[in-house]
Amino acid sequence: MASQGFWSLGGENSSDSNQSLSTPRAWCQAAAQKFSGGIGSKLCALLNVGEAEKPADQSTKQDETTAETCDCNKPCNCSKATVGFSDLYSTDLLPALDGDMKTMNFLQEVVDILLAYIVESFDRSTKVIDFHYPNELLQRNNWELSDEPETLDDILISCRATLKYAIKTAHPRYFNQLSTGLDMVGLAADWLTSTANTNMFTYEVAPVFVLLEYVTLKKMREIIGWQDGRGDGIFSPGGAISNMYAMLLARYKMFPEVKEKGMSSIPKLVAFTSEHSHFSIKKGAAALGIGTESVICIKVDERGKMIPSDLERRIVEAKQKGFVPFFVSATAGTTVYGAFDPLIAISDICKKYNIWMHVDGAWGGSLLMSRKHRWKLNGVERANSMTWNPHKMMAVPLQCSALLVREEGLMQSCNQMHACYLFQQDKHYDLSYDTGDKALQCGRHVDIFKLWLMWRAKGTIGFEAQIDKCLELSEYLYNKIKDREGYEMVFDGKPQHTNVCFWYLPPGVRYLEDKVEKMKRLHKVAPVIKARMMEYGTTMVSYQPQGDKVNFFRMVISNPAATFEDIDFLIEEIERLGQDL
Repeated sequence: MASQGFWSLGGENSSDSNQSLSTPRAWCQAAAQKFSGGIGSKLCALLNVGEAEKPADQSTKQDETTAETCDCNKPCNCSKATVGFSDLYSTDLLPALDGDMKTMNFLQEVVDILLAYIVESFDRSTKVIDFHYPNELLQRNNWELSDEPETLDDILISCRATLKYAIKTAHPRYFNQLSTGLDMVGLAADWLTSTANTNMFTYEVAPVFVLLEYVTLKKMREIIGWQDGRGDGIFSPGGAISNMYAMLLARYKMFPEVKEKGMSSIPKLVAFTSEHSHFSIKKGAAALGIGTESVICIKVDERGKMIPSDLERRIVEAKQKGFVPFFVSATAGTTVYGAFDPLIAISDICKKYNIWMHVDGAWGGSLLMSRKHRWKLNGVERANSMTWNPHKMMAVPLQCSALLVREEGLMQSCNQMHACYLFQQDKHYDLSYDTGDKALQCGRHVDIFKLWLMWRAKGTIGFEAQIDKCLELSEYLYNKIKDREGYEMVFDGKPQHTNVCFWYLPPGVRYLEDKVEKMKRLHKVAPVIKARMMEYGTTMVSYQPQGDKVNFFRMVISNPAATFEDIDFLIEEIERLGQDL
């Protein structure tokens, strides 16, 4: 199952069939032949790969020696002008009248830096992180802002330094967060979006992007199971904001007068969510003036699933106290355990008591794309709203979070303010495509193009294969460590999602008979191993306590670049870094 490498330049025409293109040196050799303008050679130089071993390509040398300064001052096929960035400033770039060629050269340098970083990120021999403590990193470079401008040469140095110390979230051995990996089509879409630099609030300034959001949200609603994809939705800055949108809509649906008159005009509201739900449910309640004490946490079983009988008991109890239950947030893929709440049973209770049912599928919602795993969200079609973050399991570049709403028009009536300077009613096109008035934001980033372009490139079956692979890797990890000496699972049974939660017990802790002392020492194991991971830069995995359970590792897999060999490496690295504890 050896990895073939992320890059596959050269192919069948490669002169050395024994050399794998999964190494930076082989990639650079192929790139030097395939890329024009000497970009491949630049990448090799930036990565310091094989420069001492391989003489420069003769054609590249000739190009460099015969290059002359171009006088046309326009993007063209002339030899690239030699530009001294130490003498140039941002004011020399476009829109300066003579800034065309200088701008092209500067941006080409930036692209070279980015391409080198991308290649390095997928090289398993490189570090996931070049870790330095905050004070050390502050002193290592000059990060301060000054009154006087820096040269473009200094700006390029800052670009290189920033990436040098950045976490390589695309690295196949980075498992620290729910959002990992780097998709090349998604990256290209992000570059295009930033170049377009427009706003999502009206069709007149973002015609294509608004239509793509309309098409994609409808497709996502169809996948949820809402008839003909009807309903509404919006892309927001993240899952926490999407969850808050849902709570806002639920309150407005029950008490529309709250929009004008505020919380003092309505009864005391209470919301319900599981003990293992995301903190954003309480944060949303705080932001909306409902209050964190009005969020009632429902008990979970040993696997982290909400217990429906406890939910109904707490709803009845709240009503008896004179409170008004208005919102239940079920979780599809909890952050730590990866648990899926029983949505059908929860929806029955919500229907019985006329309560808005929201599904927080920020982490697990993407399993709807998989025919093999979508059963874990059975009942989601009965929800009033759903959060779904493609920037997690679907590996869309951050940020990309969708709120899907079953009732069409509710978002508009809840949030609209009729700003006549932006949402004029006498425009010459269909005003339903001016989406800004249904959002809490005014300025809204174009998040849709990344997802839409990746979907075009992969198709639904491509996302399905990607998701299935990640779940297969998590099951592989679980099967390798469940009976392995020194490992103990946090809960019994195969994980529902890619979350694999476990303790590693080093030899010094493994055979302790005093249980109190054993737990005390075990609590310190994961933080020490994690610190060593970061200092060595070899891998990154998250850890945390949960309830009465001491610190344990939470391994999650959402990176399409990860392989079975990377899982094996992780196990061996944990044992290597913790053997003396």
